[in-house]
Amino acid sequence: MHVKKGDTVQVISGKDKAKVGQILQVFPKNSTVIVEGVNQKTKHLKPQKEGESGQITVREYPIHSSNVMLYSTKENVASRICYTFDESGRKVRKLKKTGEIID
Repeated sequence: MHVKKGDTVQVISGKDKAKVGQILQVFPKNSTVIVEGVNQKTKHLKPQKEGESGQITVREYPIHSSNVMLYSTKENVASRICYTFDESGRKVRKLKKTGEIID
């Protein structure tokens, strides 16, 4: 996958298009990611014990990784990535538009 946990991404399609957030969790098997503040749904919880009241919780649900692009906070632009090698010979991810190295 082209994204990792902790990356800042922008959603490029769907109901949350143009939202920017950080990746909280990655599921490589399904190729999905959970992005902070994106694809939020409400869940109604019944009371567990007598005398308790029910709750309504809001949480993020996964979206497909193809619907997000890496986002440069310095330039405020979303970009595709390419893989290059740094001075020490380590493989790193680089934004194509800005030339900014992510790893």
